[in-house]
Amino acid sequence: MTADIHAVAAQFFAAAAIKDIREYGTGRVNDTFLVTVAGMNENRFILQRISSAVFAHPEWLMENLRVVCDHVMNKLAVEGNSGNWRMPVIQQTLGGRDFLRDRDESCWRVLHFIAGCRSFDTVRSGFQAREAGLALGRFHRLISDLPPSRLHDTLPGFHITPLYLAQYDRVAAASARKDSADIRFCHDFIARRRALAHVLEDAGKEGKLFRRPIHGDPKLSNILFDEQTGRAVSLIDLDTVKPGLIQYDIGDCLRSCCNGPGEEGPLPVFFDTELCREILQGYVAEADSFLTPHDYDYFYAGARLIAFELGLRFFTDYLQGDVYFKALFPAQNLERALVQFSLTESIEKQEREINSIIGDIIT
Repeated sequence: MTADIHAVAAQFFAAAAIKDIREYGTGRVNDTFLVTVAGMNENRFILQRISSAVFAHPEWLMENLRVVCDHVMNKLAVEGNSGNWRMPVIQQTLGGRDFLRDRDESCWRVLHFIAGCRSFDTVRSGFQAREAGLALGRFHRLISDLPPSRLHDTLPGFHITPLYLAQYDRVAAASARKDSADIRFCHDFIARRRALAHVLEDAGKEGKLFRRPIHGDPKLSNILFDEQTGRAVSLIDLDTVKPGLIQYDIGDCLRSCCNGPGEEGPLPVFFDTELCREILQGYVAEADSFLTPHDYDYFYAGARLIAFELGLRFFTDYLQGDVYFKALFPAQNLERALVQFSLTESIEKQEREINSIIGDIIT
């Protein structure tokens, strides 16, 4: 651990009280550390350096976080928080700011560690799948009356699939990666599904779908479960909260939770429709009050599209030299792309069954 990390932490806590700092988690974007502080009721905190390569305006990200957390907590105070729902709590600097800029212009923030909870990379049971759906539905419901105009678009183009397709075209044309069977497969897979990229955005232009506040990255590992009860009690990593189409969120939750082997494979992967049923039943139990008939019409499209979109993003990043997603070995983002494309195929093969599940839930 470098002295610089301790110097940063000392902007949030008295230096003498800092007992330990260590790397934490497996995030692909921000640098994350667990800080232990003596003499505080909640003595563990998450210290993060927000990626300037991903977030051009980290101060916007922190403003969004403050707006969303305050909105949700105020709403829970009125409703009564019977489910013990928890939100990240911002630890301000000793100077009273929500974040710190260091001499290198890096942006740092500290959040209270949510104790007594854990996350998972793969779903362990139908009960857990339903809880994951409930978590996303509850989060959507709690922010459904938050005006999107109050949120910055911290990632312009994020979850707008046609823009990822255009970026892929530019990168593929200039890529110097050596040809291989896997690379040819990915190029062909994308070519045969180019029209798929526009399905949700076209529905938005036609007035069938409209932009609301969304989480942006509600994969399973961003849901916290109470260690004692197994209930979902928090949806974390709110850096991607922004105005968008909720179908991207629903699709991402399904993509993540219904893929048994997880995002790192091995191939082939399979979309589990029984877990899909549990997730959607949980989601609708919380979210039905604000959903429209058209919202339901595009649940399947969201699941198929988000798997394709993520595969497209992984493959583009591989061709570009791994500039967005951290890679532990040279072909990791290519392998991740192959997993998502395999999942896309599994979803396509089960279109009739997935739509039948959606129909059952509606009726």
